[in-house]
Amino acid sequence: MDAAHELIWGYSYGAVTIEAICERAGVKKGSFYYFFHSKSDLAVSAINAWWDERRALIQDWFRPEVPPLERIAKFIDFVVQHQIEVYEETGQIMGCPLFTLGSEICTQDERIRSLVQEIMSTAARYFEDAIREAQASGEVEGTDAVVKARLLWGFYEGTLTRARIENNPELIHGLSADAFELIGARPTLAVVA
Repeated sequence: MDAAHELIWGYSYGAVTIEAICERAGVKKGSFYYFFHSKSDLAVSAINAWWDERRALIQDWFRPEVPPLERIAKFIDFVVQHQIEVYEETGQIMGCPLFTLGSEICTQDERIRSLVQEIMSTAARYFEDAIREAQASGEVEGTDAVVKARLLWGFYEGTLTRARIENNPELIHGLSADAFELIGARPTLAVVA
């Protein structure tokens, strides 16, 4: 799972072979086919394993007792920190693994496309709920939490993708503050990341 995640995220789904995954994992190709019928099956399993880990973190950050803007900041700051750590280790900003895989494979593999869409929609709903609560408490201007969450999710994914394309970690520094400005968070009440 780890080998598949690392190679697909670091290169691309299309460029990574089953042989390369087996070599990275230190297993024989025959062992691969004992557990998986195809690279697509492995990718789905790797995505699910990755999401299980991330979902536990997200559920912790988005607990109701955590202030809504702090929830968003924790999510974004974790991703930024992880991106910086990977950059320092590999010399590459990697962007969002789901967005990278989903945009590459969405017209070729319906199982992967629908899984990526489901996970991204779930994560975006966490933003929506937090924004709605922040609007109710006066921490965020406006009334349409759905639109603000959609804009925030697009901004977040777009910034990570641009940072990957340009391989520029500076693009993600201050991402929380930029996100708060985008959604109209009141500076005196917003969590400063």
